[in-house]
Amino acid sequence: MPLADAEVRNKDFSEVALGYTLEDAINEASRCLQCLHKPCVASCPVNVDIPKFILAVKENRLDDALSIIHQTNCFPSICGRVCPQEVQCESTCVMTKRYQAVAIGRLERYVGDHAQLRMDIKPLDQNKKVAVVGSGPSGLACAYDCAKASYAVTVFEAWHDVGGVLRYGIPEFRLPKATVDKEIDVLRQLGVEFECNVVIGRTIECAELFEMGFKAVFLGTGAGLPTFMNIEGEGSIGVFSANEFLTRVNFMKAGQPTYDTPLLTGKRVVVVGGGNVAMDAARCAKRLGYQTTIV
Repeated sequence: MPLADAEVRNKDFSEVALGYTLEDAINEASRCLQCLHKPCVASCPVNVDIPKFILAVKENRLDDALSIIHQTNCFPSICGRVCPQEVQCESTCVMTKRYQAVAIGRLERYVGDHAQLRMDIKPLDQNKKVAVVGSGPSGLACAYDCAKASYAVTVFEAWHDVGGVLRYGIPEFRLPKATVDKEIDVLRQLGVEFECNVVIGRTIECAELFEMGFKAVFLGTGAGLPTFMNIEGEGSIGVFSANEFLTRVNFMKAGQPTYDTPLLTGKRVVVVGGGNVAMDAARCAKRLGYQTTIV
């Protein structure tokens, strides 16, 4: 997959991976052997029928491919970008015995970005109301499945915009917010309602949701607070958890010159850790112009 030039992308937040062309997608889909035992499907957390949707891509039936994916995964454009396919579906691709795995994630992304979803919109039963607390990935997936089953769904979000970690935790250069908005718009078309700036337990008690007529409540409140190392100085000014740092950059646009309280005042940043979140933080700091060191 083509990438943005390194000398350009390390100075802005535009997407790094530029995506396939139709020719690229068809050529890659042609590498799939259409295994009868489908090990890739068993390795997919939501059991997408991977060979079937890839065959549709190979035959340039993109709308069919999207319908196949949507049977079990409502966010192909998102998952195609951020799911760890290398340790899931692609890790069991039989092509890895001699060659590279079929690029399942890249194909899923292409389908999600370019195909037209055929919506089967049904009237929602207002006597079967479901409240979803939290608009992160699990909450949105629950809302989608319930709406498809004709339940009237309302999603309550504590922040001022929906998306949860998709919105505030993953940088723009890995997951553009326009992509998140596009996937969430599918839920709105199905009739899902969103109420932001509502903290369940404070703004509204959980028990009150049942008094409001909801028959079921799904709690998808996220991973919670970060864990610190309990070392001297970690509470000092200028020390952030990766969660807070990424939230300020991604959600509150703290890197912009017009931001009221600048994120950092120095010129150097140290990132402690080497996982995916640490790398996201380091890449954000680099793009903001800081000399960045990973420990």
